[in-house]
Amino acid sequence: MPRQDTSTTDTRAAHKVTLVGAVLDSILGVAKMIVGYAVGSAALVADGIHSFSDVATDAFVLAATHFGRQAPDHDHPYGHGRIETLGTLLLGSILIFVAGGIAWASLSRLIEGVAIAPPGPWAIALAVVALAGKEWIFRYTLRVARRIGSRLLEANAWHSRSDALSTVVVLVGLVGAQFGIEWLDAVAAIAVGLLVGHIGTSLLWDASRELIDTALPEDEQRGMRSLAQRVPGVRSVHKLRTRTLGGQVLLDLHLVVAPRVTVSEAHEIGNQVSRELCREYPRLADVTFHIDPQDDSNAPPPVKLSGLPLRADIEAALERAWGDMPVWQRRIALDLHYLDNRVDVSLYIPLGERHDLDTQARELRQAGEGLEWLGWLRIWQGPGKA
Repeated sequence: MPRQDTSTTDTRAAHKVTLVGAVLDSILGVAKMIVGYAVGSAALVADGIHSFSDVATDAFVLAATHFGRQAPDHDHPYGHGRIETLGTLLLGSILIFVAGGIAWASLSRLIEGVAIAPPGPWAIALAVVALAGKEWIFRYTLRVARRIGSRLLEANAWHSRSDALSTVVVLVGLVGAQFGIEWLDAVAAIAVGLLVGHIGTSLLWDASRELIDTALPEDEQRGMRSLAQRVPGVRSVHKLRTRTLGGQVLLDLHLVVAPRVTVSEAHEIGNQVSRELCREYPRLADVTFHIDPQDDSNAPPPVKLSGLPLRADIEAALERAWGDMPVWQRRIALDLHYLDNRVDVSLYIPLGERHDLDTQARELRQAGEGLEWLGWLRIWQGPGKA
């Protein structure tokens, strides 16, 4: 399936599961708050507020998945995945804010010793139904999130799980209040606030790590490096770097190949590495490879090096040094290989000529002694470059 079609299908799946969750959260939120106010249960009211916070975050998830899964454009060549990351940050912030409000109000009520009547079987039954509903939407959302590779949707699934856990705590408080342990309801509400705050903090931490381009775990990087090295033609891999973007992974790496292979062959080796990696790691959205003729992992950045002359300057320098030599005048092709901070020169002359190539190479070497960048020098009889 083409990438664009897959992205559209994934977005629809994310919207569907989020809308289902929003409807469920709305129904549960209204029911919890009505029953909570009716029976005087702070824990049940707090749990209802938590459910409404789920509705708000569901709306953010819908917007973020819609815009975050759009294809790259001129202004966003790497795509819009950071929108999902920002959505996760906002989701975590909302959760922490809600958690603080719930915990503060419940703590005040506990200190003041506000008495509540037994909640009754209807409140307890509602908590049981809410627990079952939130656990179901958690599993449904998590399954879709992992299938489409959405970190934001997975975070929303765990948000639903936090609501299910808070409902467990509320249920304990309601049962305690039913049997006369009134303070247990306020303690349960405080525990709900702490649970919500923990989830919010975790979301903020994960999204912040993504924003500062934190690498994948070391074991995943080792696996990618090992897989790339097994591709025929790859001698070694270095400077492997990873980062995440809206739940997807971007990978940069340097591939060392034989120094004298053609550009097209080296590029196809890199293409095969990309195919193998994307097949093994579905979260990989982009692989950028750099072909190296030798391991330059310990070399300083190219901008800090003086650099070697390019072809036009090399041909001009060789013309000045070898211009009056017959073998240079008869050349049909010139290949350059940049290795070990030198330039190896391969000179091609027509087939069938009866000349001592070694002698001519020594003469060229002597004439080019002043060229500090000149490395190996070879003369070949043959067609040269295509």
